[in-house]
Amino acid sequence: MEKILNLIDGKLSAPIDGKYLKNVNPSTGEFYSEVADSNEKDVELAINAAQKAYTAWSQTPAQIRSDYLMKLSQLILKNLDQLALAEATDNGKPLGLCKSLDIPRSAQNFKFFAEALTQFHGASFTTDLNKSFAALNYTTYSPLGVVACISPWNLPLYSLTWKIAPALAAGNCVIAKPSELTPMTAFLFSKLVIESGLPSGVLNILHGTGQNVGTPIITHAKIKAISFTGSTQTGRTIAKASAGEFKKIALEMGGKNANVIFADADFNKAVKSTIRSSFLNQGQICLCGSRIFVEKSIYQKFKEELILETKKLIVANPLNEDTDQGALVSKAHMKKVLSYIELAVSEGGKILCGGKQKILEGKNANGFFIEPTLIENLSNECRTNQEEIFGPVATLIPFESEDEVIEMINATKYGLSASVWTNNVNRAHKIPAKIEAGVVWVNSWMLRDLRTPFGGVKESGQGREGGMEALSFFSEIKNICVGIS
Repeated sequence: MEKILNLIDGKLSAPIDGKYLKNVNPSTGEFYSEVADSNEKDVELAINAAQKAYTAWSQTPAQIRSDYLMKLSQLILKNLDQLALAEATDNGKPLGLCKSLDIPRSAQNFKFFAEALTQFHGASFTTDLNKSFAALNYTTYSPLGVVACISPWNLPLYSLTWKIAPALAAGNCVIAKPSELTPMTAFLFSKLVIESGLPSGVLNILHGTGQNVGTPIITHAKIKAISFTGSTQTGRTIAKASAGEFKKIALEMGGKNANVIFADADFNKAVKSTIRSSFLNQGQICLCGSRIFVEKSIYQKFKEELILETKKLIVANPLNEDTDQGALVSKAHMKKVLSYIELAVSEGGKILCGGKQKILEGKNANGFFIEPTLIENLSNECRTNQEEIFGPVATLIPFESEDEVIEMINATKYGLSASVWTNNVNRAHKIPAKIEAGVVWVNSWMLRDLRTPFGGVKESGQGREGGMEALSFFSEIKNICVGIS
């Protein structure tokens, strides 16, 4: 059985204590590899390696750092098929999605920051104090030191590279921790890091649990910044643990996102996008629209069409070419999602379609599959509509006015994203301005320009990722004022 090892100081390394966790294929329910069960000893080894590498890496010219990132981007694309197959096997998501989204975007993350790095610069200001004296102010950006990048299981390589790339570009050395539920592509990527010739210790990847690896990383005195994507509960723990140390933290956490359909929207496009935004990656994307608000005058028509299209989704072996929905990431997560469906029924919800575990035949008989599920007749205040489910489950809620739907959208503790569907130009600007969220799409969903800031408000996040915001986060900003007489 293949062993998934750490990357420490430029070498693949077994955990010091020799312990491993079983890694499960979600589509079969079977163990198929073992992942390093690292602990604080491995963390200390990795941080020491990063510290040793930091001086040289932080002084490496920007163009050379850019060249390393571009090389990593090229290696990911060169190995796209292998990485996509590993992602589909490890996570349970459809292979087609991995080939078209996850792995290409992972390569694009490195390419984007390789190019952005060469354009990253400070501002300068000339201050005229009087006729005989002036001053020149200018800002500089320098790396922080050793930083932590902690990524989730739903978009394993995609999210990991989204954090690593700007951290390395800014001149930091990185301790990265992928999720122990989906470690395979991070392990394969470690091999590409070695192949790229990236100096030893600049990037270290540690596998293991949050308790044994995550906690020692975030509490370590030499970690200067933490970039985390995951649950709100874990984000809160990180914020508390690091508060007294004054570390820089960026937290991208949970969501209970709204998809709003006005009567004047392009009906067919809205239906098609709603299917995608509710069920892509089995609903296991923080941006998925799990609350579907539909203007009352078209509610019945929209509901009927949505049910029809949802029933067409093929839930099957993720390696099949025609699969729309694969397996959920773990048995525990599948049980959690099913428990929310039961909760919805107890709260008075009506199951419009789906609602059950999907039992497949053959080698997938023990996989963690759930039917895409639509539910109506629930109040916006119920637990089903207030708590993050993170699965192929969406609720439909009718509304009559703009004020009513805005109030319902904002009546959660989350504020990550929303989608608004309307052909009214005034409404297309007015409604997003009133929605409490970090990202609002109009007549689209998950259309990402990597130059734009990404993140949430309220309990969905703190700070922003993406573009120059990411490079700024991983940098120390200094103002220098020079008097000119």
